[in-house]
Amino acid sequence: MKIGIVLYPTFGGSGVVATELGKSLAKKGHEIHFITYSQPVRLGSFQENIFYHEVRVSDYPLFDYEPYETVLASKMVDVVKHETLDILHVHYAIPHASAAFMAREILKSQGILIPFVTTLHGTDITLVGKDASFEPVITFCLNESDAVTAVSESLKRDTYEHFRTTREIVVIPNFVPVRKKRNDVNRDVRRRYAKDDEPILCHISNFRKVKRVEDVLHIFSAVNKKIKSRVLLVGDGPERYRLEELCRELNLCDRVKFLGKVRDTQHVLEISDLFILPSETESFGLAALEAMAMGVPVISSNTGGIPEVNIDRETGFTSNVGDVEDMAKNALHILKDKETHDAFRHRALERSQLFDVEQIVQQYEELYLKLLK
Repeated sequence: MKIGIVLYPTFGGSGVVATELGKSLAKKGHEIHFITYSQPVRLGSFQENIFYHEVRVSDYPLFDYEPYETVLASKMVDVVKHETLDILHVHYAIPHASAAFMAREILKSQGILIPFVTTLHGTDITLVGKDASFEPVITFCLNESDAVTAVSESLKRDTYEHFRTTREIVVIPNFVPVRKKRNDVNRDVRRRYAKDDEPILCHISNFRKVKRVEDVLHIFSAVNKKIKSRVLLVGDGPERYRLEELCRELNLCDRVKFLGKVRDTQHVLEISDLFILPSETESFGLAALEAMAMGVPVISSNTGGIPEVNIDRETGFTSNVGDVEDMAKNALHILKDKETHDAFRHRALERSQLFDVEQIVQQYEELYLKLLK
């Protein structure tokens, strides 16, 4: 199949999943055409069966805001026609689904029929979508999509609750490459960040308020008082300055490392002992799944789709949003001795194998073929 994938090319979960899906489909022999405004951060170097089409918006003085949606729709029309695509798959409802609808109708008027799939990732429904001004457009685009998928049962419920859609929503979860066992830890690399007897806690996000990264530092502070530890903060965003301030207020700067944006977080997770995800809301919790796939237990909130990934008392613990005290207590329980820690590590790794990329990609392939028939 020739598949067009429309996505946000950034470090966010939807962009990562869309890019990795395209790369996996390309390895299976499908021809993948990424359509977006810059090269996806996870795309990497040249790969067979992968093509990138840049959406360029001219700076017209007439417009206060660049008409990206219109230019995107035109680009989609151009790529479908000249690359003879079979199907379009758009990730994130706004503005990709509306642009896909526009492109499909333009192509239909020219005698070209092409279906499009809309995948919902979370904030397009739980945050942006709750804005009443977007509701009619999102509802229309969901109903006009040839198929709609969501990354969790939680997100599916939220979508039906907030939008008057009649379209069936198929749950296809996010995915990770499966590992049968943990990678060996590079001790030399680990020792650059912590002593051998110091656990390393880790958090990865875009440092927005919804991620509650301040809670990570408060959890770490409580853990560090009982067990001397280190914490690695991966990412960047609007809360970075406040976090650095809080680090100084808690007198923890010598034990906290801000690593900034890291393209391949696997190497950070390899040396980590515990992953912290205290988010206000998460439609899936891809960062938690990536940690589990490296054999790292997870301390998380119990919101949205996270409990569908991180199983309480098995792969880690879940707590109410903002309950820093409970999260710290649970973290200390996992880290109390090697036997307990190893048991949580093993179950986290085992659980992640249910989200094997091969199985999930096959579900998308079956959906595409169903539409093409």
